[in-house]
Amino acid sequence: MSTLPLSDLDAFATIARLRSFRAAGKLRGVSASSLSEAMRRLETHLGVRLFNRTTRSVTLTDAGERLLERLRPSLAEIETAIDAINNLRDRPVGRLRLNVPGIVARCILPDIAGRFLAAYPEITMEVSVNDAFVDVLAEGHDAGVRYEEALHQDMIAIPIGPRRQRYVGAAAPSYVARKGVPAHPRDLMDHDAVLHRFSSGRVLTWSFERDGETVTVHPTPRLVAESIDLELAAARSGLGIIFTFEDFLKDDLDRGTLVPVLADWTQEFSGPFLYYPSRRLMPAPLRAFVDFVRQDRSGEDKTRAHQLM
Repeated sequence: MSTLPLSDLDAFATIARLRSFRAAGKLRGVSASSLSEAMRRLETHLGVRLFNRTTRSVTLTDAGERLLERLRPSLAEIETAIDAINNLRDRPVGRLRLNVPGIVARCILPDIAGRFLAAYPEITMEVSVNDAFVDVLAEGHDAGVRYEEALHQDMIAIPIGPRRQRYVGAAAPSYVARKGVPAHPRDLMDHDAVLHRFSSGRVLTWSFERDGETVTVHPTPRLVAESIDLELAAARSGLGIIFTFEDFLKDDLDRGTLVPVLADWTQEFSGPFLYYPSRRLMPAPLRAFVDFVRQDRSGEDKTRAHQLM
């Protein structure tokens, strides 16, 4: 049997990871049709079907799953070898694959990513958004961003973004005019709520803190969703009170489309962390990003210290 083209095997692994010919083509800078032809060529060469393809989905067959499982270590070794050479260059080149939660993708990463990619024009950043904790290596990512309670002990973690964040409550003026304003978190039991459900299926619990007192409530939901855009729209329309990241609510609070609820009760917690596995040969794009985040944080700390002087 003739040797399989490495490019076809790499293309197969990319399609298998993204579950999409179009997304894989966009990432690799080629057309979906050229990838489809490459996979037909590979399947003909192997004599087995690797993908089940419909107009709506791309899934691996059993043979495809086995091939991907065997390929991952070899492709990882090749990437490591390339990264080792890459480390000898003046400027790192390649892909940086991150997995981040929605709040980070929306409110924290845009500024950091923009400045990082401007500083490293030969690096391509690929971002997947997922609120559940994932095994970054198994899922094909170089690093992830999560909050402290979700970090594994065997991961290296460094702060990224704000060091403290808060959940705050808000509602539409029309809702407040109709239902009144709760004076204490326990009053929320008589109010309607817009709740967030994580991709794991867990629904966010509302916990409020003030002067050392913590109150946890389970209000009656009018809407439960996994989309902050849908949740914000529901709150603006007056369906109920929303309790979420302060960053998500800032624009609405500034415009007055939402007004604060229980403003003296909040839930404060530690900001997110960039986490990655300890590896002797860290990919050059990841090393550059880690150094950038550390320097960024150091610069912010120095500025804050100067402002306090």
